Amino acid sequence: MTIGGDILTTDEKYDALLSYLKNLGSAAVAFSSGVDSTFLLYAAKEALSDKVIAVTAKSCSFPERELEEAVSFCREQDIRQVVISSKEIENESYRKNPKDRCYICKSSLFEQIREVAAENGMNAVIEGSNKDDEGDYRPGLVAIKEQGILSPLREVGLTKPEIRELSKKLDLNTWDKPSYACLASRVPYGEEINEQKLRMVEKAEQLLIDMGIKQVRVRIHGTLARIEADPSQFDMLLENREQIVSRLRGYGFTYIALDMQGYRTGSMNETIKTDI
Repeated sequence: MTIGGDILTTDEKYDALLSYLKNLGSAAVAFSSGVDSTFLLYAAKEALSDKVIAVTAKSCSFPERELEEAVSFCREQDIRQVVISSKEIENESYRKNPKDRCYICKSSLFEQIREVAAENGMNAVIEGSNKDDEGDYRPGLVAIKEQGILSPLREVGLTKPEIRELSKKLDLNTWDKPSYACLASRVPYGEEINEQKLRMVEKAEQLLIDMGIKQVRVRIHGTLARIEADPSQFDMLLENREQIVSRLRGYGFTYIALDMQGYRTGSMNETIKTDI
């Protein structure tokens, strides 16, 4: 972001963010407990005091641990929170898992959040996508724009590294939290999504996280689990190979494979054309 031709520093961007939020008067924050939404909610509380609420979705598409972390943060920060039950899995179009699945989900979710915002007298609904999100295939951003949802972090030009840097300065324990995406992103486009598959993935990833694998995805291909992790942790996975195979088979997987390319954002997007 620039003002008068000058490129803003990270701290100046944070000041611009606070000013942006104050000008809203009040806001409902779509809060998932991830790095970006936690940072945004903290800034909104600083800028708006008690004129902010957090809206968190309880869904089979997100692990229980994420909901627990969201509730805990709001309690610690004395932020009013509304937990809604999202029903995307009941939508046949969503279950078919087309390449615009995220658009379908976000459209429904933000309709619910807008209703909560209106019921609580909030002037705006804001969400935590950042400047770096503009470079990936994210049909959910289209839904956000259509719904009139504001994206303050993108507006002031904050990138993911800058958000982590500022989060550390603000003593937010999410500053080094691994990036996360909904569990549905583990299912290849065109393969039906159901609650059983999502639970299999959640259990498998939680097992690996508990073992100390920090950044991990378990992609599900039929009954095959394709594990993506940072190559620096391949040795840990192989050392625990027998336990991992045994446990994942118990969750319903038949085959367990380690992706030699390692973890990468949006690997399921590698097989599609982003022409929508």
